[in-house]
Amino acid sequence: MYDWPEERETVDALWTHIRGTSGLRLPEILTRPDTEEALIALWRDPELVFGQCCWGPMSLGLLPGLRVLAQPDYSDVPGGRGSFYRSALVMRRADASPPAPFPVGRGSALPEVPLAGKRLATNARHSMSGWLSLSRDLGGDPGILPARVIETGGHRASIRAVAEGRADLTAIDCRSWVLALRHEPCARDLVVVGWTAERPGLPYVTGPGTDEKTADRLRETLIGMGCHPPQEMN
Repeated sequence: MYDWPEERETVDALWTHIRGTSGLRLPEILTRPDTEEALIALWRDPELVFGQCCWGPMSLGLLPGLRVLAQPDYSDVPGGRGSFYRSALVMRRADASPPAPFPVGRGSALPEVPLAGKRLATNARHSMSGWLSLSRDLGGDPGILPARVIETGGHRASIRAVAEGRADLTAIDCRSWVLALRHEPCARDLVVVGWTAERPGLPYVTGPGTDEKTADRLRETLIGMGCHPPQEMN
């Protein structure tokens, strides 16, 4: 889920390490869907042996049979704590109030009526970090208050939409926000004005066609690498 072009060497090295440590006969090369439709098709493929998925479509029942193996650790990025992550609500620096203080505790820290009259960019309406987290923290449909909702298909595209003035704000998962600050020059023109509540981060998953022995070995490997046991999304 964090397979930005600039990060692919790191992602490939991680997969090589998982394969080697597991001792399993696994595909050498990762499949890289280049559209949202292809990604969802991959998640729904019963022969999927390993991947990473958003809790959003899983919690909505869109991916029946997909099984969680383990939760990666987010402690290395602001907004992450162990297996939990948050989304950063970002706006253009020139239009924003002072940067939001980091939340104390597990709850959200959102500005009062953050979406009213604004143009909201979201990667997808089934995304936990870009849509459902706002819905649950605000207690209602995030599409009611904004003047307009723009679906971009990805967090990086949402960041660009805000920076270019096509949208006013967007919710970006904390690891994607760190990647944007590292690789996306226009992110420097944006500022964090709020944070969603903590939720389990994007889990590693396998499809229903994976045998239990393979799934168990993958789970053991991931946890041995510092990942966390599976958690339920609430």
